[in-house]
Amino acid sequence: MAFTLEGPLLEGESVRLEPLSHTHVSGLAEAAEEDRGTYEFTWVPRADEVADYVDAQLARAATGRLAPYAQISTATGRVVGATSYWEPRSWRSEDSLDAIEVGFTWLARSAQGTGVNAEAKLLLFRHAFEVWDVSRVDLKTDARNARSRAAIESVGAHFEGVLRNWSRSWAPGEDGELRDSAVFSITADEWPDCRKRLEQRVARFSPGSG
Repeated sequence: MAFTLEGPLLEGESVRLEPLSHTHVSGLAEAAEEDRGTYEFTWVPRADEVADYVDAQLARAATGRLAPYAQISTATGRVVGATSYWEPRSWRSEDSLDAIEVGFTWLARSAQGTGVNAEAKLLLFRHAFEVWDVSRVDLKTDARNARSRAAIESVGAHFEGVLRNWSRSWAPGEDGELRDSAVFSITADEWPDCRKRLEQRVARFSPGSG
């Protein structure tokens, strides 16, 4: 049987990743409008665009190329952003998964720098490597996005290079233009050390860790 991309519920101490549904529309709309100053190179829907955004993500999910999530704060129960598994690739056999991308990620301003991103990545990477047995996880961002590149490197991914004119630009005023994409990855051999560093980082944000 061919591998089917379906993202399960993933729960950590500070964040719960729930498979995206229309029940998340109002929460995503609120999160997206908190403070948009950090979204210079990342497209995040406006409140009145969120319903269409969810429809588009679910349509991609129906093709088997995307497993979208809403990120939920376990402390408050509020939606604080979104993320996804994306572009599954299989080479060894149809029923295995060799590589997956983590992308379509954004967080409300109040959730940035709180450890939510680190724990969400820990949950996504751990499932990919330890349940799906992938050989690599990759991440991409606009090559100009220093904030995003630093966040990706902070979760243990290695910079591989820049793919020129690789994808659509999401930067304001660049509709119809292409962007250069910075590519990062974690391989299966690197995962044990990456997991240890991520767990240590997540622990620093846990109550009582200070």
